[in-house]
Amino acid sequence: MTTVCLTGQHSDHDVYAAQCPCRAMLDLLANKWSALAIGALEDGPQRFGELQRHLQGISPKVLTQTLRRLEEFGLLDRTVYPAVPLHVEYSLTELGHSAAVPLRMLRSWVEDNIDNAARTGATAASCASETTTNH
Repeated sequence: MTTVCLTGQHSDHDVYAAQCPCRAMLDLLANKWSALAIGALEDGPQRFGELQRHLQGISPKVLTQTLRRLEEFGLLDRTVYPAVPLHVEYSLTELGHSAAVPLRMLRSWVEDNIDNAARTGATAASCASETTTNH
């Protein structure tokens, strides 16, 4: 599906085209940490430590990289409050809130279907191991 480029930088957007700038946004949003960070920020602004606790298993380095990329793409705002110690909050922009909708649906779909996928995957893995042992 192609759409006309409103910026005039090129004739249209086609995520399937190798050189389309849409791919960078797709890469960002398809990343699990980006999808989870956006979800964590849906309820309102959070500080770095709050986000890190919410996103169990993410390292500070990866969280920093993820937040920077989301900010670069205009999906979140980073607000620095001049206090001692420095107080920084992250919040979704309007664009970030619009991206949160399909990502929320994707996260819900995953939670609802992981057991079915695991069962199918276990069956497929079992069949594959039987095939290799029988040959």
